[in-house]
Amino acid sequence: MRLSSFLAVFRPALPLILGLSLGCSLSLLMVSWTQGETDESCGDELGNGRLIHSGHIKDLQDGQDGDGNEDFQPRVVPYHKDPNKPHKKVLRTRYIHTELGIRERLLVGILSSRATLNTLGVAVNKTDDTYTQAERVMELVNHLSAGQDMYMGRAEEFIGGEERARYCHGGYGYLLSRSLLARLQPHLDSCRNDILSVRPDEWLGRCIIDYLGLSCVEKHQEMTYRYFELQKNVDPEREDSAQFKSAFTVHPVSEPVLMYRLHKRYNQIELDWTYAQIQQIQNQINNISELTPEGKAGATWPIGINPPFRPKTRFEVINWEYFTEEHIYSCADSSPKCELRGADRADVNSVLETAVGRLNERYQPQLRFRKRRLLNGYRRFDPTRGMEYVLDLALEAFTQKGHSQVIAKRVSLLKPLSAVEIIPMPYVTEATRVQVILPVTAHDQDFVGNFLDMYVMNALDTHDNALLTFLFVYDPFDAQRVSQTDVFAGVKAMIGEVEKRYNDVKIPWISVKTEVPSQVKLMDIISKKHPVDTLFFLASVWTEVNADFLNRCRMNAISNWQVFFPIHFQEYSPALVYRDQQPSASSSFASETLRDGHFDRHVFEEACFYNADYMAARTKMAADILDNDELLESMDVYEIFVRYSGLHVFRAVEPALVQKYVHRECNPRFSEDIYHRCVLSNLEGLASRSHLAIALFEQEQANST
Repeated sequence: MRLSSFLAVFRPALPLILGLSLGCSLSLLMVSWTQGETDESCGDELGNGRLIHSGHIKDLQDGQDGDGNEDFQPRVVPYHKDPNKPHKKVLRTRYIHTELGIRERLLVGILSSRATLNTLGVAVNKTDDTYTQAERVMELVNHLSAGQDMYMGRAEEFIGGEERARYCHGGYGYLLSRSLLARLQPHLDSCRNDILSVRPDEWLGRCIIDYLGLSCVEKHQEMTYRYFELQKNVDPEREDSAQFKSAFTVHPVSEPVLMYRLHKRYNQIELDWTYAQIQQIQNQINNISELTPEGKAGATWPIGINPPFRPKTRFEVINWEYFTEEHIYSCADSSPKCELRGADRADVNSVLETAVGRLNERYQPQLRFRKRRLLNGYRRFDPTRGMEYVLDLALEAFTQKGHSQVIAKRVSLLKPLSAVEIIPMPYVTEATRVQVILPVTAHDQDFVGNFLDMYVMNALDTHDNALLTFLFVYDPFDAQRVSQTDVFAGVKAMIGEVEKRYNDVKIPWISVKTEVPSQVKLMDIISKKHPVDTLFFLASVWTEVNADFLNRCRMNAISNWQVFFPIHFQEYSPALVYRDQQPSASSSFASETLRDGHFDRHVFEEACFYNADYMAARTKMAADILDNDELLESMDVYEIFVRYSGLHVFRAVEPALVQKYVHRECNPRFSEDIYHRCVLSNLEGLASRSHLAIALFEQEQANST
């Protein structure tokens, strides 16, 4: 009875359950079949089809019908670990499409000569006499089927013009499918012997026609190959025909300067089209906003840009900076007023010029404005949208009849965070060995044990390609007593225990004596004892080293190009944050919020750089040291790279670099700037404002009772 009642309840859902079961079963079968067919060669770069544009290649299956896009889809390569073999670190590829096996749909081959390589070659990355819109060619290829023979370009008649067959003119470029080349390859020797032609494009067209029976076409699968013939003494900036604007290639380009002028003109065409599209989308958003619950008020200004940041507490309010044309009233050194110079002055001048220009665009021809002076200026950086400005301008307004009057006008402007620039960077790998340098003073010994534990767990146990060197800094008094009592005896004993546990690991140490352990002095000693190609990671005893940060150290420090100064995550004082409660066992950054710590931007002790880069910057500094011996004590490694090297100094927050709370000993013998940063680090590292407010409130309550 129960069984029949149960079936009666679930009978309507039986088809759904059966369908899901069948689908899951078929999915499992497909997964097993896919994993069983992964023994394919990774070295067949041109195998099974591509499209060639004067050498463009696009993957195809020989004799395959349909779109033939299977080779362009990502595939998961299964990883099988052999338990009988020792652990080996897996090296990841630089680009994800390489690891997923995604093949490029287009490969470009270009013909050149010695005569034009040093002139036209510089203009367009070593081409001959054709300007090509690469994005448009790529868009054309993406709309073509990859499974058919194709010979596409500007169709030209052969000399004599007796046949209907045509070849593709090489000057304007042409597209060849991989399947066509695969069929043509057996006949190339015959074509080389039987066909005589001075022009390579005409010779290739004759070979394709004679042996494959295919003629050049300008239209294929409803897609047209667009080109433009450039006449002599033409001015690209005045060319406005539809054929010119829509062309994929332009030919012939006789001079390098003309190549740049064409590039400028096409960039302007693309820019005008982009602005028109933006205006159209903004109008659509504005029209749709009327249908929202907020109505017109729901469309924030500017349209299409993120709305302003709304703080949840008073501590999250973004401050406005007040400025004039000569001064700014929020200075980096906390001064109340400083002169407007450098990039700040250029920024203000640009904003003023833009504001007057936009006003003239809006009100002309009825009114024309000219700036008299800036009355008040306000700016703030909103991380959700960009730099905002509010300007009070004194303007002289001119009418069409010539009358003028000085008026005050308030305008608002925004520089949105939309101009993303990809900076070309040299290639680096994650296989580089990192030399970790750990300076230790007598006051830091209590933290060495935690550092070694984290290093053993995250570097030695995982077989990371990293080496550790200790730098024991003795003051003159401890150095005299080292034969009787070594202040670092306990640390050296811990190092010995680690070396006993790992037979193939050696952790060397270097002993130095100095009254002022400046970072530059210590680095000078380290630099001389290592090869020039060594990648250094300057650490502190409070740092928790892990594999994620070591990899970012390798990727962000680039020899002869860039140095990396990470901003570590500093935990707050447990006594103030948790008080009577116990702190979480996990690190602060791994918790749900960032209330247990902050990124300490005042500390520059951790750094990743190559020895050769440091030595080069240090050599440039030598002349200044002759005049001022105390310069070594007043500077740190960060300042040396900023002042004496032409490298990129990359400074960024690093969530994988975590430090426990510690009250640092600030040495007054260092420079005023270094000492001031140390004091600020200690003050801001105590706790958040809310925790400090609670602690003060509890203290006042206790004092009142």
